[in-house]
Amino acid sequence: MSRIPPSQQLAELARQLAEQAREGTELEDLTHALIRLGARKLIQELLEAEVTELLGRGRYERREPGQEGARNGYKPRALRCAEGRLEIDVPQVRGLEGLCQPALWKALKRRTDVLERLVVEMYARGLSTRDIEDALAELAGEDAPLLSRSTVSRITEALHEEFEAFARRDLSGLDVVYLFADAVYESLRRQAGCREGILVTWAILSDGSKVLVHLSLGNKERYEDWLEHFRDLVRRGLKTPLTVTTDGAPGLIQAVEAMWPEAERIRCWVHKMRNVLDKVPEEARPVLKPYLEAIRDAPDIERGRRLVAEVVERFGREYPSAMRSLQEDLEASLAHLRLPAAHRKHVRTTNLVERSFEEERRRAKVIPRFRSEWECLKLVFAVLWRASERWRRVQFSEHEQKQLERYIEERQRQRAARKEVSPTATVA
Repeated sequence: MSRIPPSQQLAELARQLAEQAREGTELEDLTHALIRLGARKLIQELLEAEVTELLGRGRYERREPGQEGARNGYKPRALRCAEGRLEIDVPQVRGLEGLCQPALWKALKRRTDVLERLVVEMYARGLSTRDIEDALAELAGEDAPLLSRSTVSRITEALHEEFEAFARRDLSGLDVVYLFADAVYESLRRQAGCREGILVTWAILSDGSKVLVHLSLGNKERYEDWLEHFRDLVRRGLKTPLTVTTDGAPGLIQAVEAMWPEAERIRCWVHKMRNVLDKVPEEARPVLKPYLEAIRDAPDIERGRRLVAEVVERFGREYPSAMRSLQEDLEASLAHLRLPAAHRKHVRTTNLVERSFEEERRRAKVIPRFRSEWECLKLVFAVLWRASERWRRVQFSEHEQKQLERYIEERQRQRAARKEVSPTATVA
């Protein structure tokens, strides 16, 4: 490799371009070449200056005592910009722990990363590789394509591989505390009017992190589909969760109770309130809603039960259907009140993925139909997987940990008491 820095080599190229200008080279071609060369030279000089500052010495200066790291040549890389593809020689450094590339290069490279995410987004929406290539060409012009067809194909294939790895990964290392299950429905192109269910589970772990656990195709949330979905989780090592939060879908509830009878089921309060309020006149909803919120936010489960009784007493005659809906699956609706107060707002709803579904539907509505079940599934994966990277952690302080321990002990006492009452009970 030449000992002449790439920035100096570019300076020589600039001199040659100046010679071409004097010889009458086409002005437009020359301008384009100069802009490209100037951009390359500027980036190259800044990268080399960053390495010099990082090491504390120039290119040929000796290392002083206590100084670490050394230059280790250059690695050719490509950068996309408005002027097309720029070839950049990125300086490499060895002997410095944790240093991989100059910070400036990482910042510049983010543009390519954005383009790759854009490709994934378009592919997830059902666009073909050719469609994506044409769209990028329109943005940048045929002479300076943003990404080549081979690159687009590689990126779209990577999405398929990512989902396959996600769907097969070992789950035994996940210390799940709270589990959540819900479904989203999308229309398929191959069958007009057919809406395919995609079953989704996610979890809050003992360190407070929220993770997407599994996606699978379902059929209107049948018991059999949910049961197979959960069985797959168990086969891959998922431990029994402390609680499982669901909406009121009968097949889902039945599958949760069949798979994890020891877990406490929690009824989603977003769905509960919606179901109750839908059964009263519109003008009455602002009156009833604060009462429902008071039940949801009760300090403990006993107070929650008393508030339910008071609300039923007050509105039972006027809105009997709504009150029956409120009392339906009551213990599951109040189960979150047994948990640490700091966790209740996170556990009492399936709203986390509901919000992500809203974003997914906003993006998907431009597609009348998906071409296949896989197109539908990979869109949800692409959206939710990226969304999960931004999900905020839940607080698991020593105080919450002790509260959870007391909750677990109480659950164990309740199960032991039930066994004493029914000593002959067997598991079906």
